[in-house]
Amino acid sequence: MFIDTAKIHVKAGNGGNGRVSFHREKYVAAGGPDGGDGGRGGDIIFIADSNISTLMDFRYKRKYSAQNGEDGGDSNCSGKSGESLVIKIPVGTIVRDDETGRILADFTEAGEKRVIAKGGKGGKGNQHFATSTRQIPNFAKSGDFGEEFDLSLELKVLADVGLIGFPNVGKSTLLSVVSAAKPKIADYHFTTLEPNLGVVSAGDDSFVMADIPGLIEGAHEGVGLGHEFLKHVERTRLLVHVIDMSGTEGRNPFDDFIIINNELKNYNEKLASRKQIVAANKMDVTDAETELELFKEQLLQNGYGDVEIYPISAAANKGVQELIKVIAGELKNIPYTPLYEPEAVDAKIYKAEEDMPFNVFIDEEGRYCVEGNKILRIVNSTNFENYESLQYFQRAIKGMGVIDALTDMGINEGDTVKIYDLEFDFVL
Repeated sequence: MFIDTAKIHVKAGNGGNGRVSFHREKYVAAGGPDGGDGGRGGDIIFIADSNISTLMDFRYKRKYSAQNGEDGGDSNCSGKSGESLVIKIPVGTIVRDDETGRILADFTEAGEKRVIAKGGKGGKGNQHFATSTRQIPNFAKSGDFGEEFDLSLELKVLADVGLIGFPNVGKSTLLSVVSAAKPKIADYHFTTLEPNLGVVSAGDDSFVMADIPGLIEGAHEGVGLGHEFLKHVERTRLLVHVIDMSGTEGRNPFDDFIIINNELKNYNEKLASRKQIVAANKMDVTDAETELELFKEQLLQNGYGDVEIYPISAAANKGVQELIKVIAGELKNIPYTPLYEPEAVDAKIYKAEEDMPFNVFIDEEGRYCVEGNKILRIVNSTNFENYESLQYFQRAIKGMGVIDALTDMGINEGDTVKIYDLEFDFVL
């Protein structure tokens, strides 16, 4: 089954906590601090794999977590860093932050690798907090949290040439004739329900051709499976518009040409300006020659006189090789351009704590609750039985503006403040 969209949750590993420890040795009454640092959390890494063609695996597993870093040890021993988690995705996958819609990565080459979520830094052990006036620091720093994202994955087929046109005009037949691809072919609409790819050889050159499922009027508005089909046209460098010149389906070739091009334009303006050639198919059927001449006249009368037309019969394999040579020649003059500019891809979204360092609210019991990742790290780093550590905690929350925020909410002296598992009475 071809799955081209998925939503997953990724969580990089948390950094390990720093250790509070003091050197102990025979005949040494009171050694100095020797608490080790916590290890770094593992990253979430995506890598494009050419052996994967769909996003089906993400339908069964939605949550991915990297390993946390280990806590620091005694004797200045640092904790082990967590292992990064490598996730393989198909080439052509776009990764977005589901919350903001911002693009985090666009994978266009096999083997391309990118860190999507960074692991948290390990916390410092108490050895780092010793000074001339504080020789026995009884506190350490906790590790940072790893980055966490809800991601939207979207696969857009990576091909040089896209076959477009109404259902049942012969796109699948053409692909089967010019490549080793074996798409399902039958004489009814929407035989193709997913893009089929084939590698086409043209002398010393080769290119990838995609049979895009048949479009219909209103596809740009999602009619039928419009959006699912149209997005796979976006990456192609050249469009081959396959049109049924036999009229056996009861449609007018010129009307088909106009309708499909309007759908491309309404979906994406860039698609309408992309290089396009017409493959006039089913020329072995009676009256096809007459229809072709009429089609050319209508194009000329309506300002499409520069459209290149190549008569073929995919079923009878006539005119096909000439078409392939033309396509190969056109591709030499059309450079590959990424679907998204590097600036947009590299501008990674970070869940910056500076945007909202904490949140203050009153719970059902009338307690003033303070929450936030940065607040939680400070709480975890504080030894509330140590006077110097407690002073650091008080300075930190005051510097962050917590006291001012509580005052603005109308807190009075003696009211209860709750910061996660910590509760205390507010004192001005």
